[in-house]
Amino acid sequence: MSGCEARDAKKLVRSPSGLRMVPEHRSARSPFGLDEPPWVPDKECPRCMQCDTKFDFITRKHHCRRCGKCFCDKCCSKKVPLPRMCFVDPVRQCAECALISQKETEFYDRQLKVLMNGATFFVTLGTSDKSELMVCRLSNNQRYLVLDGDSHYEIEIMQISTVQILTEGFTPGGGNTRAIGMILQYKVPGSEELTQMKFTASEDFSCNKKVSASWLAAMHKVSK
Repeated sequence: MSGCEARDAKKLVRSPSGLRMVPEHRSARSPFGLDEPPWVPDKECPRCMQCDTKFDFITRKHHCRRCGKCFCDKCCSKKVPLPRMCFVDPVRQCAECALISQKETEFYDRQLKVLMNGATFFVTLGTSDKSELMVCRLSNNQRYLVLDGDSHYEIEIMQISTVQILTEGFTPGGGNTRAIGMILQYKVPGSEELTQMKFTASEDFSCNKKVSASWLAAMHKVSK
């Protein structure tokens, strides 16, 4: 097993909420992940925290896996995927949390996959007038933006301070702009100064401008 594979290794763990596939090393956790919330103790919730129904032998209490609050079955019946907490199977959530988790499904199923697949850009570092053709992608553990060309860079997502998507084109009614590039500012470990990178989609059809535009759109979604 290589060092990178060892760093990204995962293990199956069982918690009161269900089975989770989590990184073996905490340092390899995704910056998009969430910790499991503490459950409201049973003795502190004699009634449903949504509809105020009293719990008894027939009306049982259930804890939402996302917020940890206590609900009756009617108010906490949905089982929804919760990838931000690394659950293997869909888990029980209250109506409010289920709606949030369902919206996040698109983020995990679409945007993250696009970013991890990568795209090709001309990358300019700082104030340099020279650019380099590089493949840019999100690392498997989602912690780094990896750039590969003649040079190699790994930018920690948590060190990125600003993301500005560059666009062109419009219609009289508005909209229909096309993402053509990005300006990224980030901190290099050990320094408080910001470093800037400019990404420009290649005009070369072989580099697939459509893929680059989709990658930039996903990056914009992540940076919101």
